[in-house]
Amino acid sequence: MSPDTDITVAGREVDPVRGGLLFLVVGLAIAGYGGYDYLQQQQAIETAEPVEAAVLETDVDSTSSTSSPDADYYPFVRYEYAYRGETYAATGVYPASVQRSYDTRSAARDVVDEYEAGETVTAYVTPDSPGDAFLRRQRSNAPFLAVVIGAVLALLGGRSALRGRRA
Repeated sequence: MSPDTDITVAGREVDPVRGGLLFLVVGLAIAGYGGYDYLQQQQAIETAEPVEAAVLETDVDSTSSTSSPDADYYPFVRYEYAYRGETYAATGVYPASVQRSYDTRSAARDVVDEYEAGETVTAYVTPDSPGDAFLRRQRSNAPFLAVVIGAVLALLGGRSALRGRRA
């Protein structure tokens, strides 16, 4: 290997083929999960039954990494509902398990402002998973983003593995 293609992690040299294969597998796993979540989201929208739900609290959660000053904002709505004689509590706004994030606090606040603690709203429940309700019968783009990120990782990993094998 030439010095410009050596990859070191924690002082140890990483074989480009093994590293590339690792990225390929991780990328495929992320893309697969995103695709699965997209299909689950679609099925939930199609089979969901409306129920009355009582909003318990609302807020905007945020996350940021130490390496980036940018934060992601998530609408948080906790609500309680009854379905087939059982009482449940949920926080899902959208049917996807990957949370939809917003670039600004105000954008996430716009979602939360549609719900007020103490008010009754319509939630949607899928019969095969009644504990996972959601408030908006619309798709989130979060699973699609997981597919794209996973595909990019897989392509980069495959490229690295092929280049390392040729060297």
